[in-house]
Amino acid sequence: MSGHSHWATIRRAKSVVDAKKGKLFSRAAKLIISAARVGGGDPDSNIKLRYAIEDARAVNMPRENIQRAILKGTGELGGHQLEEVVYEGYGPGGVAMMVVALTDNRNRTAPEIRKIFESGGGSLARPGSVTWMFEKKGVLSVRRDAAGEDRLLEIILDAGAEDLRTYDDFYEITCPPSAFTDVRDALQKNGVTPVSAEVTNVARQNVTPSLQDARKALRLMEALEEQDDVETVSANFDVPKEIMAEIK
Repeated sequence: MSGHSHWATIRRAKSVVDAKKGKLFSRAAKLIISAARVGGGDPDSNIKLRYAIEDARAVNMPRENIQRAILKGTGELGGHQLEEVVYEGYGPGGVAMMVVALTDNRNRTAPEIRKIFESGGGSLARPGSVTWMFEKKGVLSVRRDAAGEDRLLEIILDAGAEDLRTYDDFYEITCPPSAFTDVRDALQKNGVTPVSAEVTNVARQNVTPSLQDARKALRLMEALEEQDDVETVSANFDVPKEIMAEIK
């Protein structure tokens, strides 16, 4: 169980950039809204919401912001009902992308997503064009100095994890969505705190675009993530080391 994941690493690097740009609150709020919309506003009975709140607190999001996001997700704050919508498309170099948005107006969001794709050298695709290239996975990142590999394997495999990969100073753990809570709880019970933990869309197989296309694809992803309704963006490409060095 060894190897590496360019995408997990670039997500960590991007989170540092996002923190500098003040985007962490926005992302945390979106995750809380989504969790509350699906499972209700009680974190004791909604595990996804509980973890979203924990992540928000980890980036020092104020309590009132957290509460406002919960109320927005449950519809108690007023306004239109929010719904989750998935948009599929292709970026430069044929990179497949899945965009998950939370919107109260599809007629507003869809044209905006289309325009971002086209401005970034990509195109919006029909439903079903891209989703088959991805699968839902729990993905957790742990610093390599937090635990030895053998001990970490023992903890996560007993909890239902599928794989453990290494890249730079991190371990990347993957598991079925159904085992995500058990794996995260097992790590925490053994004194190992993940640097990041989420259930997300993971590519079944990656493509390797040219350096120029990879840069364009990353710019497109960043533009999509900056759209107000977008929660997450997933892509199926390996990021060359030269570009990794540029964003670290």
